Amino acid sequence: MNEQLPGDEEKWRRKLTPEQYRVMREKGTEPAFSGKFHELKQEGVFLCAACGNELFDSDRKYDSGSGWPSFWAPRDDAHIRLERDTSMLMVRTEVLCANCGSHLGHVFDDGPQPTGKRYCINSIALEFKAK
Repeated sequence: MNEQLPGDEEKWRRKLTPEQYRVMREKGTEPAFSGKFHELKQEGVFLCAACGNELFDSDRKYDSGSGWPSFWAPRDDAHIRLERDTSMLMVRTEVLCANCGSHLGHVFDDGPQPTGKRYCINSIALEFKAK
């Protein structure tokens, strides 16, 4: 199931809310501490809001204090794609859905063990399926 259709942004405009489109297709971000999943502690799986790809398990979520849902590892490395991001006059690593190419957030090297990673993800780019 690959929903990435180059050049078909009209499909995404119809499927996503305007704010989701801004974040997921135009690489925006939501304000810190504003997302619906920032403080969620329920067991389940976080999915891509655009295509339903299973991205992160709740047992890999932690409170980073950053204001966005943070995870120390994806559910499966094959479910995300990482790209170099040089926007905003800095070098970061962007996290995208491997299935549809939607922007999810960024990953940093200041997370907890066992990975040392902090996948800082926009709530608006996620859906949640409770266990």
